[in-house]
Amino acid sequence: MDTILLAVLAAAIAGAATGIAGFYLRGVLTARATTTSLEAAEQQIRRAEARSKEILLEAKEEALRTKTSSEGDLRRQRQELQKLESRVEAREGSLDRRSESLNKQESEVKGAQGRLDGDREELKALRQQELARLEKVSGLSLADARQILLDRAQEEVQFDLAKRFRDAEAQARAQAEERAREIISGAIQRLASGVVSESTVSTIPLPNEEMKGRLIGREGRNIRAIEAATGVDLIIDDVPEAVTISCFDPIRRQVAKLAIERLIQDGRIHPTRVEEAVEKAQHEVDETVRKAGQQALFDTNIKVLHPELLKLMGRLKYRTSYGENVLKHCVEVSLLAGMMAAELGANVQNCKLAGFLHDVGKAMTHEVEGPHAEIGADIVAKYGVGPEIQTPIREHHDREMTTVASFIVAAADAISAARPGARQDTVENYVQRLEALEEVARGFEGVEKVYAIQAGREVRVLVKPDTVDDAKASVLARDIVKRIEETLSYPGQIKVVVVRESRVVEYAR
Repeated sequence: MDTILLAVLAAAIAGAATGIAGFYLRGVLTARATTTSLEAAEQQIRRAEARSKEILLEAKEEALRTKTSSEGDLRRQRQELQKLESRVEAREGSLDRRSESLNKQESEVKGAQGRLDGDREELKALRQQELARLEKVSGLSLADARQILLDRAQEEVQFDLAKRFRDAEAQARAQAEERAREIISGAIQRLASGVVSESTVSTIPLPNEEMKGRLIGREGRNIRAIEAATGVDLIIDDVPEAVTISCFDPIRRQVAKLAIERLIQDGRIHPTRVEEAVEKAQHEVDETVRKAGQQALFDTNIKVLHPELLKLMGRLKYRTSYGENVLKHCVEVSLLAGMMAAELGANVQNCKLAGFLHDVGKAMTHEVEGPHAEIGADIVAKYGVGPEIQTPIREHHDREMTTVASFIVAAADAISAARPGARQDTVENYVQRLEALEEVARGFEGVEKVYAIQAGREVRVLVKPDTVDDAKASVLARDIVKRIEETLSYPGQIKVVVVRESRVVEYAR
């Protein structure tokens, strides 16, 4: 029991010793930690104080620099203000001096104006006296003298204008004629087509004279049936073994020709067979028209065209103008227009298409009233062709044109129509045309002789040298050209040449 108590007591003493040792150790550790914290805090305080001193020093330095810079800026601004004040004072002085000078000049101008007004009044009085004296000496009133001066001035102006016009025309011709000649001659040489003149009369040969009677039929029933079915006049006269078809419409004439040839070949001629032959001939002509339009389109290398326009162009295969086949003429104009457009830098396809369609109105002139150019423009507009094609078609016979394509198509049309062999003309019409051309030129004052040469393509006008001078000769040429354009109808162009020469004749005796 005592042992247990001793053991318990020893354990209690050991626990108390251990508690006292732990408490002491804890106190020591706490003191050390406190001491370390105080030392760290003191170090932070010392660093903060050192940094604050540095910041304060930097702030003082920055303030010093700012103060120095501000003082420098103030000094410069003061110097600039002083300079500006000096300039303003100098300018004020200059303005004061200028104002004094202007006031002085103004007073001088007023004085001069007063003297000028006095001189003007005096001059006016002297002018009135001079006019009165001139009227008394010359016997002319002021209005008459003014009219004489105006007439003289007008004559001088006209002479000067005529001289300038002549010089400008010569200069323009020197620059333009050579280029135009190259373009047109090149186009003509490149398109070396043959003569396209065709006869407008359809004649059908007969195998024998008996066939005439069969075509006439009993009491003329066959010939009446042919004329009623085709719309043509069948002329059977004394010409041996031939009949003639007469009709204003070339399509009808061709249908009648094919039908009669078919009837003659078949030998059975009666009204029923006539109707059958005419119907077959009509189909054949329609097919020929379609193929002719396609071939013409192929020849001109135009890509696309409305089928109805192509059909109308094919109808021109049987249409002639002054003996010239219109479809071949359109193909030729298209090719010429394309060549000239390429030389001039214009739209080649538009010019070719406008040249190809420029006479399409002639296919409808028997059915629609109006000029063929207007009809043609309306037709192509109906089938969706644009204004760039309509305008050249409408204007290719006008004196005033609005587009480059119009000029090109008109020139190509004139070249094709004026080409030798393109058109037929009787001797009587030829002579009348030349006489009318000479008569127009003879109607002007100062003209001595007139000669139409080059088949009416050129007119030589000889003038009286004592009546017409060089300047008036230029004006006379223009007047003759205008009179020809207003009064005559002609293909192509006519060259007017006014010749003035002075001759001195002496005799040796």
